[in-house]
Amino acid sequence: MSIVWISTLSLGVIGAISAIILYLVAQKFKVNEDPRNGQIVAVLPGANCGGCGYPGCGGFAAACVKAKSLDGMLCPVGGAPVMAKIADILGMAPAEVTPKVAVVRCNGTYANRKRTSHYDGAASCAIEASLYCGETGCPYGCLGYGDCESACQFGAIRISRETGLPEVNEDLCTACGACVKACPKGLIELRNKGPKSHRMFVCCVNKDKGAVARKACTAACIGCGKCAKECAFEAITVVNNVAYIDFQKCRLCRKCEAVCPTGAIHSVNFPPRKPVEAAPAETKPVETQA
Repeated sequence: MSIVWISTLSLGVIGAISAIILYLVAQKFKVNEDPRNGQIVAVLPGANCGGCGYPGCGGFAAACVKAKSLDGMLCPVGGAPVMAKIADILGMAPAEVTPKVAVVRCNGTYANRKRTSHYDGAASCAIEASLYCGETGCPYGCLGYGDCESACQFGAIRISRETGLPEVNEDLCTACGACVKACPKGLIELRNKGPKSHRMFVCCVNKDKGAVARKACTAACIGCGKCAKECAFEAITVVNNVAYIDFQKCRLCRKCEAVCPTGAIHSVNFPPRKPVEAAPAETKPVETQA
């Protein structure tokens, strides 16, 4: 038998033995995937945004299958309709979904904050924040280079040319949280949309004392506490010289907005306030001499 045939036969035997070994190993360590994983992935929007807290839609689907209930599980992009489909696949009760929206807690517009320096580096909020406090006297305010805009996959947040601040389109916002993670100043928060999209929040995170904060930005919260005293529902707290409204407790009465001396409390989607009419002055009757 020639050397060629011996070599060919030897390689064939080695290949067959290797194939058998690989098959046995694969059978030993194979992972049986629940078919419901694929069904859930099929109904998910496929954004892979990570807003659910899991690595992509596949990770969220696997977590839903393993979960004993859907409480606390939410696809922010698909919302309640998608969660209802997932509940139907798993035979579970759908979890109550509270719609949320991103809110930018800074009102340091070009008009409200004076520039004190000029940044001449890469157009990135993260890079500028790592170098120094920013171009204005407020070290807590928005830097305006749009890291949040770049992070949003849905075009829901844009930097306004008029104000230099991010503006959120609530119709496009899915509350995925990408903009929250992208902001190095921690200015963006996910809050409940509220009934009829009515909501209130303190549009400032400046922790400096009143005079210092007001000097840096005319619309800054000065931590005076008037709003907290006015609130009958204990929804407002003042910590580190800045007020915060707990949207779980807030009843949207807007009384805090009326007493805020700097306009730091913002109300969204409310009708305009009716002007308060001044009470007519009392007139004393003129006494006539007989």
